[in-house]
Amino acid sequence: MVFIFSLLLIGGMLSGQFLDLSHWHGIISFITSLCLSYIMIEVGIEFSVEKRTFSSYGLDTLIATGAALFPALLWIGYFLLIIHTHWQAALLAGLSSAPTSAGVLFAMMSAAGLGATWVFQKARILAVLDDLVAVLLLTPLEIVIHGFEWKSLLSLVLVGFFIFSAFRWQNGLKLPLNRTLFVFYSFALTAIIFIFSKLTHIHLEVLIPAFAFGCVLRLSPDWHGEAEGVSKGLSMDTIIKGLFMFMVGLSLPKIETGSVSWGVTAGHIIILTVLANLGKFFLVFCYKKEASLKERMALGVAMFPRGEVGAAVLLIGVGYGLSGFSNTLAILSLALNLVLTGAFIWIVIKLLRKAERDGARLFQSA
Repeated sequence: MVFIFSLLLIGGMLSGQFLDLSHWHGIISFITSLCLSYIMIEVGIEFSVEKRTFSSYGLDTLIATGAALFPALLWIGYFLLIIHTHWQAALLAGLSSAPTSAGVLFAMMSAAGLGATWVFQKARILAVLDDLVAVLLLTPLEIVIHGFEWKSLLSLVLVGFFIFSAFRWQNGLKLPLNRTLFVFYSFALTAIIFIFSKLTHIHLEVLIPAFAFGCVLRLSPDWHGEAEGVSKGLSMDTIIKGLFMFMVGLSLPKIETGSVSWGVTAGHIIILTVLANLGKFFLVFCYKKEASLKERMALGVAMFPRGEVGAAVLLIGVGYGLSGFSNTLAILSLALNLVLTGAFIWIVIKLLRKAERDGARLFQSA
């Protein structure tokens, strides 16, 4: 399934580069957001915060902030010092490297059967939190670049409200819940967000509202969890997640290299990709009391995939004037990370198997 998802991603990327889809941009954006809404509502449903030990999530929030900031700072430095990009474009491009692709990560790890592992449970928390950090950073970044606007402040207030709601009213909304209704809720939420954005001109991604909605839903006997979607092969769940992978690739902007050779461009892309993932790999130095070294390495690799949030930041950046070579490098590095997602999940599986064998040997020797 991981291999199929990777092929769909590559197919979407190639189609987006060679086909003129400018007239279909609105439909592509809506379908991508619909699939993302489906994935993030499911993440919210499975995401549980124990209110009595809420303070324990402070460490996760701090670590997730580092997981978002380290790649961004490395990219900003590279764009400023090596590419000699204007500081505004460097900030926007740098921020696009910060968020882990929660949707891609959860879809891939579920398909690989890793839903019950410590790595998946921890990555699910960190990926959502570092996406939140990236989205929250967008507003002050907009203010720094373009000056204070009430719409930016209102967007920040709305995001804060959704985050507060996810905690305050967790599991408080009782609605019938099965896969068919799940799709209906995803469609309704995506339509509401799109209509709101069109009427108010306030940019609001579906990721956080969908996650918050999933958190406040109360599980019903009709809901059978992740296993329902994974175990039945070509199910509705698999189709939607596969469609999401294709649409993410299709949504990437056109590539422009200008007068720079492809050899030089490829060199920059590889370096940027390494820097982005090196920033995430600082997770190896965290959670030493909770997991073995190989499990922490697997967690760092699991946070490598980039996708919908990073692409959304780039699309916002295009609206703010991010273009040319800097935009191309950011897009291609994002694309390379997306294409390598299958390889990342394979590495995670290998590391976890080694950790399991090491644990078994340690148990036997004891």
